[in-house]
Amino acid sequence: MNLINKIRHIQASNSQPAILVIGDLMIDHYILGSASRLSPEAPVPIVNVKKDTYTLGGAGNVVQNLVSLGAKVMVSGVIGDDTAGAQIIDILTSEGVETHTIIKDTGRPTTVKTRVMAGSHQLVRVDREITDAVSAEIEDELIGKLSGYIAQADIVLLSDYNKGLFSPSLTQRVIIEANKQGKKVVIDPKGLNYEKYKGAFIIKPNRKELADATKVEKINSIETLQEAAKVIFAQTGTEYLIVTLSEEGMVILSELAYKLLPVKATEVFDVTGAGDTVLATIAYFIAAGLTVEEASELANHAAAIVIRKVGSATTTINEIVGDIEKN
Repeated sequence: MNLINKIRHIQASNSQPAILVIGDLMIDHYILGSASRLSPEAPVPIVNVKKDTYTLGGAGNVVQNLVSLGAKVMVSGVIGDDTAGAQIIDILTSEGVETHTIIKDTGRPTTVKTRVMAGSHQLVRVDREITDAVSAEIEDELIGKLSGYIAQADIVLLSDYNKGLFSPSLTQRVIIEANKQGKKVVIDPKGLNYEKYKGAFIIKPNRKELADATKVEKINSIETLQEAAKVIFAQTGTEYLIVTLSEEGMVILSELAYKLLPVKATEVFDVTGAGDTVLATIAYFIAAGLTVEEASELANHAAAIVIRKVGSATTTINEIVGDIEKN
């Protein structure tokens, strides 16, 4: 059965893969306006505000990609007891996402990234956040709630934005519990400590993240990719490393082999959020029963679709099928 037929079979079955996303949740706040003059107080533009918009950021973008594909999504993470945290819950609930394992931490604010835009130009970004590791009490509360939700999930997805959720302790406790229950763990990593991801099924860094974590100066060939991959395999024992290569596509590496998937996009408008789309698409199709190679091929098409759109975008199964048929 070819790939399109397999996708059609998944659609016809009306099965809804259940995916648990554990990650750094945040709000992307945009202040949209125009600027036609400089301030008399300092050499900076005066922005005449026309509109404020609030969207999910961080792991929330992964969630929205999964919802768009048709998954049943459960979300876990830590937010502040504040307005931005309430906005996250409201947006997720409105999209039919299960939020009962999101913990409110009164000791930290919800991460908010505010971008001030004059037309299409970003003038400044202001971040409100605490990136210290969550407390032992919050970690215990989260782990206590997660066990039952891991049991319900077909696959567990960790979206690490380095905002303090994924301490080595919490990360290992989640992976060990998922493995104990026979659930594959797929991770979008951040930072330099990949040992905390030990036991994951798939780790999906981009080229720069992989180079930073392995201290391989320049990853510009399959040989340097394999050299860096060896370091991660030794640290984590992961079965697959899927490395996104921006305009060059992605490569799937195991300890014994590799496969390069060239980029499918003919034009690129905005790569924002493409990594989240890749992560979500891989997890969705593995949960639906496809192989890692098949899921990655579909993720490559999904990435090609979203980078032709402006902003953090999502795609659908029908769009992915259309893109395969065009290619």
